[in-house]
Amino acid sequence: MDQAAPDSAHDFTTTATLETLKRRSEVLRQIRDFFYQHQFWEVETPVLSQESVIDLYLDPFEVSLPFPDNGVRFLQTSPEFGMKRLLASGADAIFQITKAFRAGEVGQHHNPEFTMLEWYRCGDNYNQGRQFLAEFIETWFTGPCEQTTYQTLFLQWVGLDPWSASTAMLLQKSSELGYVAPTPGQESDDDLDCLTRRNALHFLWNELVEPHLGFTVPTIVYDWPASESALARTGMRRDFDGQTREVAERFELYVNGIELANGYHELLDATVLRERNDSNNIARGEIGKSKLPENRRLLAAMHQGFPACCGVALGVDRLLMTILNKSAIAEVITFPWDRA
Repeated sequence: MDQAAPDSAHDFTTTATLETLKRRSEVLRQIRDFFYQHQFWEVETPVLSQESVIDLYLDPFEVSLPFPDNGVRFLQTSPEFGMKRLLASGADAIFQITKAFRAGEVGQHHNPEFTMLEWYRCGDNYNQGRQFLAEFIETWFTGPCEQTTYQTLFLQWVGLDPWSASTAMLLQKSSELGYVAPTPGQESDDDLDCLTRRNALHFLWNELVEPHLGFTVPTIVYDWPASESALARTGMRRDFDGQTREVAERFELYVNGIELANGYHELLDATVLRERNDSNNIARGEIGKSKLPENRRLLAAMHQGFPACCGVALGVDRLLMTILNKSAIAEVITFPWDRA
């Protein structure tokens, strides 16, 4: 009989305790109860699809299909596309708890396969979307959420205004912390400057701002840079210096320095989505990533008529980490990437 190698003799066991897994089951029940009480209904959409979110920082797993298909499908980074197609078909208030997949994301707070909660409710505006997220998270944390803007926090912890600081200033601050800008490719100067600025903002936020958020009460950060709009609308806001700036109407939830959720006042314009997809694919090529196919079914749904709504995606495993005071995602799931 074959014998397991000594270093793998016990890797069949779960990395979470059974007590933790029972608590996980209770939290999943609480999540469903919350949404049922608010007249949402639960849906299921495909995990393996012909299309994927086109995002600079998210990489889907590609699955090669055998004969006779001989094509490629993508494990979904979130159920967003399928759920939005349901909204375009007439659904009004829906939620889903599902597996999602993101290549290359392995670490203390990341596992390539993870559990995501996502919800959409038609008719909710930007403020109502944030308030509903606050109500949801207060199920587990006492006291009202803090809500503040991206600009306020960036000024506080980075010492630069994310809107008015030059790209050179952002790069200098980033390089002082060890950031190395990607080698320029063949794109235009305008595309390159936009990508360089976007990467510097992303680095400074992750290094200097995010680790401070949500320790007293959960923190919802809203009004992000327009370059981070993804599938959110943009709007104009008056700045501290009296200038009017374009911002992304998106919001993120932080607890104990960990991002738990990401929400959008959802984009309704298919033409704008196509432009953003093109821009993101250019940026992906600029940093050596593969370009992704156009989201033709979502674009078709939006052309038909997409309802005004807010949507939120929340990492269930990270929520468990914060509720149970665990330091690593492996402590709240059964079998992490190296044991799967």
